[in-house]
Amino acid sequence: MLKTRGLLITLEGIDGCGKSTQAVILQRYLEESGLPHVMVREPGGTAVGEDIRQVLLDNHYSLSLQAELLLYMAARSELTEQVILPALQAGKVVLCDRFTDSTLAYQGYGGGADLGLIRLLNRKATGGISPDLTVLLDLAVEEAAGRRGATADRMESKDFRYHQRVRCGYLEIARWEPQRVSVVDASGEKEKKGRNIWQLVQNLINRRLSMRTTDDF
Repeated sequence: MLKTRGLLITLEGIDGCGKSTQAVILQRYLEESGLPHVMVREPGGTAVGEDIRQVLLDNHYSLSLQAELLLYMAARSELTEQVILPALQAGKVVLCDRFTDSTLAYQGYGGGADLGLIRLLNRKATGGISPDLTVLLDLAVEEAAGRRGATADRMESKDFRYHQRVRCGYLEIARWEPQRVSVVDASGEKEKKGRNIWQLVQNLINRRLSMRTTDDF
């Protein structure tokens, strides 16, 4: 695993859980606290990644599971090398809207791809880095579908059972890695959720600061 100096924080959850909204709220807290940070999204965050995103989410494309999986990995590899690793090595907080857990949940638990293969590809695509904290915004599939509205991209358009498997997959990941993954109830008022997530981040920062000097951060 590569040694880095910054912090990698990821937000995960099924489509419609409010994850992207919470990423913006968390970014606001980071700005107010004066912490150097970078916010990115997956797939995307680079010129190539954004082009791949268009292919992956466009309803006009019909992709095999293998092609879908490898496109996500290609975008992740570019984002990690070009943006995430340089930011971490510069001591910044990297806030990532989706990361490796999304592929496990969507293409693995949801689509049926081999979980062992996904974990191997994730390690290859990221150089072995892992989030310091993952916030999983958990929401019932029915409520999430109601939030998404009438317009849906290629991934959002998959059926109810698919999204239910994705949600169960996320919760399984959280059960296996409780020290990394914090499950947050995604129902309720968004600012209250934002404060709860910010408290999780502050706790992480305080733990890190207790382990090394302020200059190292």
